[in-house]
Amino acid sequence: MHDTTALLVELGSVILGLGIIGRFAGRIGLSPIPLYLLAGLAFGDGGLLPLGASEEFTAVGAEIGVILLLLLLGLEYSASELVTSLKTQYPSGAVDFVLNATPGAVAALLLGWGPVGAVALAGVTWISSSGVIAKVLTDLGRLGNRETPVVLGVLVIEDLSMAVYLPLLTAMVAGAGLAGGSIALLVALGTVGLVLYVALRHGRLISRAVSSDNPEMLLLVVLGLTVLVAGVAQQLQVSAAVGAFLVGIALSGEVAEGARKLLTPLRDLFAAVFFVFFGLSTDPSDIPPVLLPALLLAVVTVFTKIGTGWYAARRAGIGSRGRWRAGGTLVARGEFSIVIAGLAVATEPRIGPIATAYVLILVIIGPLTARWTQPVVARIQTWRDGGSGDGGSGGGASGGSVPVAREEMPVVEHASAAD
Repeated sequence: MHDTTALLVELGSVILGLGIIGRFAGRIGLSPIPLYLLAGLAFGDGGLLPLGASEEFTAVGAEIGVILLLLLLGLEYSASELVTSLKTQYPSGAVDFVLNATPGAVAALLLGWGPVGAVALAGVTWISSSGVIAKVLTDLGRLGNRETPVVLGVLVIEDLSMAVYLPLLTAMVAGAGLAGGSIALLVALGTVGLVLYVALRHGRLISRAVSSDNPEMLLLVVLGLTVLVAGVAQQLQVSAAVGAFLVGIALSGEVAEGARKLLTPLRDLFAAVFFVFFGLSTDPSDIPPVLLPALLLAVVTVFTKIGTGWYAARRAGIGSRGRWRAGGTLVARGEFSIVIAGLAVATEPRIGPIATAYVLILVIIGPLTARWTQPVVARIQTWRDGGSGDGGSGGGASGGSVPVAREEMPVVEHASAAD
């Protein structure tokens, strides 16, 4: 078969298969991410039917998928929201980092992976999945709950932290050493600070320059600018993903809204390709040996994430039930964990299988903990108190302003009660 013909057949089959998988996942109320990963495992090296002709295109598509994931994430937040989040949520962010990065780092060192593996696996276990969590909040009808801004505030801190973490990890993977890593960190901090300053002071001018009434022109300008900045950022070892995230932050208002509507279908397509590509690059036979460590790590970090959400909600004066709901909601890991593992896999190949297994476990468990953590805790408290427990219905003040993603916190007429 001609190379081009084989490419078209394979690519068409992959995209059609992803569409069917996505519809099936929606029917059963599951995130499609684990199914995309399984599809990649099935058709990669060592799988049922390896794909060869479309491998190069899929690799490029995966890069674009990461860029679009981070761009759309940046479009959800304004620079002022990020600054406000840093002021109000930094203690919760610090607790989140300590509780959830430590298990990954310790596990990597116990497995003998060295510093690069420890830093990478720490990131894999640290970062929750914004995409999965946003969908869970919508599906459970919790967008109006008082604990939801707290959950989103923690996610904002994590997302912003990636602007520092990813360049540092990239420098370590490249073998830049302490001096190179320090330079990369300084460049990343300087870049983030500069972008936030420009976005705060001159965001309207940037948006006005990019704005267009023609959807086609808006799409081309925003996408072209993002890919260009991502490439320059990669050249500076700041990470293409962070460059895309900063472009999203710099855009605001109607431009951000219009760009999000135009780019969301592209994001969904190439993000699916990215997850499939990660599965393609992992040999299925490498999964069973790491399944037990991945499961143990998942169990530990389920409890540490629940603890993180409980602490963050308690700081905001949320009642007991809301605290447990916040904790259970934060459990899911997904896109960022795979992005981090993808960066480190060239230096530490063993991180690919364990990250795949870990994400598969938690992206399935996450929606379940979001739904059942609070009811289970209430049952345990009732049993412990001999049936006289009050269910933990405490309330309290909101504890300050917490920024929320523009699309994920619509105005509702009947928000939840104090908890």
